[in-house]
Amino acid sequence: MSTPKGIPSVDLSEFLSGDEAKKQKFINELGQAYETIGFVAVKNHQIPDELIEELYKQIKAFFALPTEVKEKYNIPGIGGQRGYTPFGKEHAKGQTAGDLKEFWHFGQFVEDNDSIKEEYPDNVAVNELPSFLETGKKAYQTFESTGRHLLRAIALHLGLEENYFNPHFHNGNSILRPIHYPPITGEIEEGAVRAGAHEDINLITLLVGASADGLQVLNKNNKWVSVTEIEGHIVVNVGDMLQRLTNNKLKSTTHRVINPPKELMGTSRYSVPFFLHPRSEMPLNCLSSCIDENNPKQYEDITAGDYLMERLREIGLVK
Repeated sequence: MSTPKGIPSVDLSEFLSGDEAKKQKFINELGQAYETIGFVAVKNHQIPDELIEELYKQIKAFFALPTEVKEKYNIPGIGGQRGYTPFGKEHAKGQTAGDLKEFWHFGQFVEDNDSIKEEYPDNVAVNELPSFLETGKKAYQTFESTGRHLLRAIALHLGLEENYFNPHFHNGNSILRPIHYPPITGEIEEGAVRAGAHEDINLITLLVGASADGLQVLNKNNKWVSVTEIEGHIVVNVGDMLQRLTNNKLKSTTHRVINPPKELMGTSRYSVPFFLHPRSEMPLNCLSSCIDENNPKQYEDITAGDYLMERLREIGLVK
């Protein structure tokens, strides 16, 4: 297993070990990283290699389908919450050039009698790939389980009850997003990159196994740092919802995916982030424990659902 470059590494098995000293070590390391750079690489993350391999097999097969076939799964009227979003549709906040990517969205699989199911569009099966939805569901629920452990550690770091996030997390509005950055050929719009500089909207993002380099993080010295060599790790970063909730105590760090060097322009890049969202009714009101004389309240009260819609309009997925 290689050591990540650019961000700290933490070991989730320490948190789950049953040893209080190891558990506290993990909490401290995670909290320190999230208060400074906002990103960590997590090893022993409980997402099996075989599942990752199968997920990548399925998504590569989907993105290799003809454009007219993929377009069948572009569902109108739902802001891209499920199914296929075509190349160039999304852009970073404050930018006009579309990102050089296409992607798919798997959403929550509500399997109890929770009335929140009515809020969510149905997930979409791909007729040409019989195992696509089943693999996506398995990956979604596995990512969600790992995310639950990380939220428990974050809660303890913030001085909250360990299960603080549980009621907000159960059947939350999380998204699993397989992304394809196609080969770059011919002329591209000025300023267009694979993913423009941005911060994520959600609580935390879990990213597994990007197929090529390109991810960069803006550090506290305002320098872009490449995140490389993440074999055996997933990358997990703070999103804007968690930064807002903690009144900027935890940092939602700007990051981007740059275009490859000239000799690799003709190659594809794939990645699969899991955007962990709470239920829409969760208040994102700044925690009182994160407000003091030196750090007065920075944000107006808002729910997660209202904040999400505000941000989706800013990035062009909702009009």
